Amino acid sequence: WRLGWMLVPPDLARSVECLAQNFYISPPALSQIAALPVFGCRVELDGHVARYRTNRNLLVETLRIAGLTRFAPAEGAFYLYVDISGLTLNSEEFCARLLAQTGVAVTPGLDFDPIDGGSWVRFSFAGSTDDVAEAARRLKDWLPRAR
Repeated sequence: WRLGWMLVPPDLARSVECLAQNFYISPPALSQIAALPVFGCRVELDGHVARYRTNRNLLVETLRIAGLTRFAPAEGAFYLYVDISGLTLNSEEFCARLLAQTGVAVTPGLDFDPIDGGSWVRFSFAGSTDDVAEAARRLKDWLPRAR
């Protein structure tokens, strides 16, 4: 249950914001379980899970074809954490180039791991299957040129 606000000195605001982002994007399991009966939308939720599975499989297949074959297990979330060390050790630059050249946005691994995150990126497969398929098509065209 998250409700509240914080007042922090200006010089700490960015650090506290980065820490707070972890709470915003990762609701606790207890809150998610407690919300299920309130919303009564099990069929809808099952539909999302099926879509995520389809999208994940599409993304994994595309990345493997493009030569990216090392992933952290995608268990319990709609993200795929992918090793790009064969392409670069600078995930921030990789993400910026990918966005500028294809319009596909991914997150640098450095946002999650300040030590080894330079060689990893995080893809989300939470969008519509059409959007994920279009992103996959763009990735398939772009990744061979990214080497």
